[in-house]
Amino acid sequence: MLFKVIERDGPARIGEAIIDKIEIKTPNILFLNTKRFKSPSFASILITNIKIKSKKPILRFSENLLLQIMQEKNDKFYIVSTNEKIINLNLKENTAKIFIVANTAQLLNQPKKFVDFIINLRKKIGYEKIIYLPSVGEPKNLALLTYLSVDFIDSIKAIIAARNNILLFENGSFKTDELVENPCNCPSCIKINKKPSKMKFQDILSHNEYTINTEIKHIRNAISQENLRNLVENRIKVDPNLTAILRNFDRYHYDFLEKRTPITNKGKIIATTLESLNRPEIKRFQERVINRYKKPKSAKILLLLPCSAKKPYSFSKSHKLFREKLLSIKNPFIVHEVIITSPIGIVPRELELVYPASSYDIPVTGVWDEIEKNIITKLLSKYLSINKYETIIVHLPIELTEFIKPLLKKSIITCIDNPISNKSLDNLCNSLKKTVDNYKIIKAQKRLKENIEALATYQFGKKIAEKLIKDCEIKGKYPYQKIMYNKTQFGMITKERGLISLTINGAEKISDFGKYWVEIYSDFILKGSVFAPGVKDADNEIRRGDEVIVTRNKKLYAVGVAQMNGEEMSETKQGEAIKIRHRI
Repeated sequence: MLFKVIERDGPARIGEAIIDKIEIKTPNILFLNTKRFKSPSFASILITNIKIKSKKPILRFSENLLLQIMQEKNDKFYIVSTNEKIINLNLKENTAKIFIVANTAQLLNQPKKFVDFIINLRKKIGYEKIIYLPSVGEPKNLALLTYLSVDFIDSIKAIIAARNNILLFENGSFKTDELVENPCNCPSCIKINKKPSKMKFQDILSHNEYTINTEIKHIRNAISQENLRNLVENRIKVDPNLTAILRNFDRYHYDFLEKRTPITNKGKIIATTLESLNRPEIKRFQERVINRYKKPKSAKILLLLPCSAKKPYSFSKSHKLFREKLLSIKNPFIVHEVIITSPIGIVPRELELVYPASSYDIPVTGVWDEIEKNIITKLLSKYLSINKYETIIVHLPIELTEFIKPLLKKSIITCIDNPISNKSLDNLCNSLKKTVDNYKIIKAQKRLKENIEALATYQFGKKIAEKLIKDCEIKGKYPYQKIMYNKTQFGMITKERGLISLTINGAEKISDFGKYWVEIYSDFILKGSVFAPGVKDADNEIRRGDEVIVTRNKKLYAVGVAQMNGEEMSETKQGEAIKIRHRI
């Protein structure tokens, strides 16, 4: 049996498994096929205890699945006990490809213990093994289980539910006699056209099998679109136990999550739940703004602005109005714009193209939750303790101004009613004019260079940023800009990516810092992308989407974008590790 990961979305992944010389996708459903229960025609992989011929891959077991595997030597399967002593074994050296968790149904009802066990198991077995949870899969929990890096579930829960006259849906499970109408239009339900209470076992089972198969397709689509977390947050709301599992995952396993969460993402964050506030990409953005980012050196005046529905902010109607007023004054480049928003907190203007600030949506009510208030005030307080300004101008809605006002000593409040009303905008313009008159004029090119350096501090850290930008100038029209040294290009910023993409010359300038490096084998000949077998070692700080410097024999060889994190590059033997942009 062979298995490789081909797509990733956080800890979740789409893989290709070859079983019985047949290729199937993961995550997937193992459909039971026995004398009593026949698998549906749409099943792509079967699990059985009888001898059958099929063009589909088959996993064969005795009547007692776990007993057989434990008694026989098997290079395909390994039973993992929920006993903590077992999980501490070095399972990476185990030759099994599929790790089956015993007593999963009981473990699932203990949220913290369940999360701890599954995440510790994944850490022990690494990235290239399959986790299979028997007897627990149903439409409402499949997204969450996949997000926890589970690859296989089976149809046993669908059978048990059907025996108890229970129909499974994405929004929960319902007894047939509880439903006045059948809300499902699956082929089985359309065909029988009966009241739910009249449905027979086979009718219910056919429906249940169809819904779990449909949901696994939704999940694979979500992984490909890099928005599985949105689906997870949607599904868990029907079950407090599932909500507790996700909250424990976010709270106690942030390092595991963050390591597997990409720096850039083509999906959009739909922040409509409390769980959105704890997403790993949001927490990482907040940490970097506080611990890495340094404001433009020339900026002496802080201008606090509200967010906008359209992203990036600069392309919205409201921010075009703000920018129009700012650029109308004599010395606009002395002013630094910082956006206050939920769930992200604070976004300096230079980071508005960076994910997740570039790609989120929230319900706008004008009412601020106490948790949101706490996050924003803590972040703003820390930010102002590091980044010093001589004057602060607050152009925020009144509700937002009220709870951050205690942090802002001697601030100028310019919003009278609504931030984009004529009165408020005129007040903002007048206040800016009066304030900037006391400062020496800052030239546009000087400030533009400082803005890119500030972005680089977020991406690479202060020391690398300073060296990369030193003696350079910035060319191009926002949001597409180039970092140039004379006629040599060191890097480029684009709207789509939001980060600095390095050239070979840019990589060479910062290569001696020992950050974001990948060493490939000396006999590896680079013809296209770097694949995992060619990676000798990699910086563990690398995240998917990061700019990486490829070295061979410790010398610069290429530069590109990481397609997996540094740890996975070092551990795995299959898959694309780096998409190369330039090479020597």
